[in-house]
Amino acid sequence: MEEILKITGLTKRYKNYTAVDDLNISVKKGEVYGFLGQNGAGKTTTIHMLLGLIQPTSGSIELFGQFVTGGRALAFGRVGSIIEMPGSYPNLTAVENLDIHRRLMGMGNKECIEESLAQVGLLENRNKKVKSFSLGMKQRLGIARALLHHPELLILDEPTNALDPSGIKEVRHLIMELASKRNISVLVSSHILSEIQQIATKIGIIHNGKLVQEIDQQSLQMKNRHCVEFKVSNERKAAMLLEQRLTISDYSVPSPGVIRIFEHLSEASLINKTFVQHDIDVLEMIMVRETLEDYFLNLTGGNWGA
Repeated sequence: MEEILKITGLTKRYKNYTAVDDLNISVKKGEVYGFLGQNGAGKTTTIHMLLGLIQPTSGSIELFGQFVTGGRALAFGRVGSIIEMPGSYPNLTAVENLDIHRRLMGMGNKECIEESLAQVGLLENRNKKVKSFSLGMKQRLGIARALLHHPELLILDEPTNALDPSGIKEVRHLIMELASKRNISVLVSSHILSEIQQIATKIGIIHNGKLVQEIDQQSLQMKNRHCVEFKVSNERKAAMLLEQRLTISDYSVPSPGVIRIFEHLSEASLINKTFVQHDIDVLEMIMVRETLEDYFLNLTGGNWGA
């Protein structure tokens, strides 16, 4: 799959403070990349560097195969962006707001206005004044503005901030549709785990400026399963028994002396009996539900929004 964005060793320091530390991520065509981290983790600083608004201390940024560090690359013309809540003129209509932006960008074709409004589902409201729009509609109008020049990469920084549940749902649906139907790559940052896990095909977790893990959607869902956890005297021998005696292969050994089994949960007593019969001490047996919140908490040691 074609690589749209590649970040290598990206670092930003302010005197004795490192906001972004040796960041490495990549976004492929048609992918929704969730950039997840608590407030202050370094997400917005990273996005400012991606857009050429601030210069990195070190590292490189490639857009569509072109190095762009320096902020004046032609590749920026293939990128659309919104940083938090986009501004608009409340006493002007949706069309008038987009027309101002079109002229500022030097675009001659007015047809792009209705195209963009159609993409975000605002075509029927094109002649309404923006002051009558809901927050979700205003955010969609901001995305329409970012889509005017038909970008191939859309960068959204906390796009659901301050939105009510209805507005969040609108923006979430729009992001997924842009990727799946328009094949637009989207990098979306957020501190809200529940939102990112619903839309992202891949998630990069940033904490204190560092990328602590990158995980795809399929692997992420594997973290949210029921299992039976045994604390045993010999986890290696226990694993061998699971495979050879009980034909159980879906298990993990998260730490020494601990083995988690994700299949045949109704047969936990048989598993326990098998361990004991083969001289493995079972110190504890409990049912566990691994939650995504627990997973991210273990990675970052922080609290996550709902």
